[in-house]
Amino acid sequence: MNWKKLGYWASTGLLAFFLLANAAMKLSGAEPLVESMKALGYPTYLLTILGSWYLAGAIALLAPGFAKVKEWAYAGITFAFTGAFASHVLAGEPIGTAVPAVAALGLAAASYLLLPARTEASEASTSATQPVSAAA
Repeated sequence: MNWKKLGYWASTGLLAFFLLANAAMKLSGAEPLVESMKALGYPTYLLTILGSWYLAGAIALLAPGFAKVKEWAYAGITFAFTGAFASHVLAGEPIGTAVPAVAALGLAAASYLLLPARTEASEASTSATQPVSAAA
């Protein structure tokens, strides 16, 4: 296994674990999350929606194949966690409350950039555009 595949699976595994843990907490209606949603001014039913999306995103990332579904999952993760970051910061909360969102964005970026289908396509297009040297 090369370092790109190792990096992909490490970042994707951590991201999926983070999404699954958050989905479980959101879907269970954990009291700290309910209080946080109220403090941010969001309705608490949003926890059920977000929890469902996080669960679906984790499944999409771990399922083999489904390249388009994975692309949508990465987009959704980006929207969700940039929104979480902005919500905490714009609500005037300490920057530390936004750290998990930034960490998740970092994992998502690493996972996406190391996605085997992307890196293989990128390497193939790079080698296809390399000039062919004349054989003497």
